[in-house]
Amino acid sequence: MTTPTTPATTRTDTAPHEDAVETPSQPGGVQPGDVEHATEVPGSGSALSPVQHPDGDQPDPQAPDAGVADRQAARSHRQRPTSAAFRELMASGWSPADETAPALAASAPFAAARRAEVSRLFPGERLVLPAGPLKTRSNDTDYRFRAHSAFAHLTGLGGEREPDAVLVLDPRPAGDGSGDGADRGHEAVLLFRPRTPRTSEEFFADARYGEFWVGARPSLADAEAELGLVCRDIADLEDLLGAGDAPLRVVPDADPALTARVASLRAGAGADADASAVADDELVVALSELRLVKDAHEVEQMRLAVEASARGFADIVRSLPRALEHVRGERVVEGAFAARAREDGNGVGYETIAAAGEHACTLHWTRNDGPVRGGQLVLVDAGVELDSLYTADVTRTLPVDGRFTDAQRRVYQAVLDAADASFAVVRPGSRFRDLHEAAMRVIAARLEEWGLLAVSAEEALSEDGGQHRRWMVHGTSHHLGLDVHDCAQARREMYLDAVLEPGMVFTIEPGLYFKGDDELVPAELRGIGVRIEDDVLVTADGCENLSGMLPRTPDAVEAWMASLRG
Repeated sequence: MTTPTTPATTRTDTAPHEDAVETPSQPGGVQPGDVEHATEVPGSGSALSPVQHPDGDQPDPQAPDAGVADRQAARSHRQRPTSAAFRELMASGWSPADETAPALAASAPFAAARRAEVSRLFPGERLVLPAGPLKTRSNDTDYRFRAHSAFAHLTGLGGEREPDAVLVLDPRPAGDGSGDGADRGHEAVLLFRPRTPRTSEEFFADARYGEFWVGARPSLADAEAELGLVCRDIADLEDLLGAGDAPLRVVPDADPALTARVASLRAGAGADADASAVADDELVVALSELRLVKDAHEVEQMRLAVEASARGFADIVRSLPRALEHVRGERVVEGAFAARAREDGNGVGYETIAAAGEHACTLHWTRNDGPVRGGQLVLVDAGVELDSLYTADVTRTLPVDGRFTDAQRRVYQAVLDAADASFAVVRPGSRFRDLHEAAMRVIAARLEEWGLLAVSAEEALSEDGGQHRRWMVHGTSHHLGLDVHDCAQARREMYLDAVLEPGMVFTIEPGLYFKGDDELVPAELRGIGVRIEDDVLVTADGCENLSGMLPRTPDAVEAWMASLRG
């Protein structure tokens, strides 16, 4: 996935990847109200402002928007049972819940070490990291839940867990037996909606959270055993946030209602709003920079994500005959990879680019609604996100017929040479920006050789030049991990200007894009777009191409495609 030359300067650390589109959790089938006598209780969509309907039909009169809820209930089209007999029947006759405690998750000790580092950076302060609420796709249909990456990093939770949850790093008070020093560290507390008993009406009446509708949640004891964390009911969050006089920092925008509540608490304590915003930004930056160097568990997850993605690219090659026959062949390509991503992982890590022909010259072509024709190239930029939420990000440009034309091969080889030049400088001690500069030297030289530059390659590469960037406007590399553009809120000196260290994972992805209406290039190159993207791990003495199992040279690509097509 391409990225601008420099990381984003606006620090939110909460927005999803710009191309990522989540999949609705209720795409079809049974919807609230489709089952006769089903009773729906809307959820709050926030960790702090639940509007519950305790009796399954009547809104809570104490809720701030109870009047609105009353009016909504009055025009409900759902058939809601209200009899005591029905409620009594729903509360009885169920087998006891399985109380077997889950094993400690493999990610738990690594998440604990990450929390300890964050604790060290912010002594004596209360840190609030929301998972985020469910997000409405349309009316009463939600997107699949995907937790904020900082929350996932520090808890080890993945998949679709746990909407509305909040991780609080609570500073330990003096005299708690944790030591006499000024910094007594933090107690990590995970607050979430635990499993409710079958006697609760939430079980059958809440279409957003109820077990009958969306499945069982873990108990507090289950979560503690799995994650190695102190776990409490989300209902306790208000008391925890307001306890004592510890300064508050929150990851803003992950949960707007919670962010607003923290702001209210700060205002009540006389905190300056501008200073608080700076404090939150410092937390966001620290959490982003914490992910710059991956630990052993993260590296393992990256390997698995790339391996699953490689299987997805093989599926794409096998799908090409069908893509050729379909009016929207790009969707066939996209669907082949999406099926693999969902089967082998949590889904795609970002919206797949399946760009055939001239569409490959649109950097983030995600419409994928065009045909795939013989003689074209198809550029596919895709990555599997695992249940752990770590994602790969791989691009291959494939000849639809299985063989490159001379013009396609010439462009492809130039891009490959640029990628190889970038690989050659990846080692501890190099700077991150060196990767881009190495690739650009090759790109500028090739464009000069082909007569496309009105100036020399040397002049184009100068600070006052940049003419070669007409045909590659994006950067060469970006960090990769829980976010496809990982660590994006890191300071410039920790990202672009940083010295490479073992454990860093990033992409190398040069490209050349000659649009069909580009009058500055010869006709035989127009409509050709090529990008080659690999996922790279810095090692003690160099680097490892994690996606190296996928062919890269033109001859190897052709042989691989032939082997898959039989």
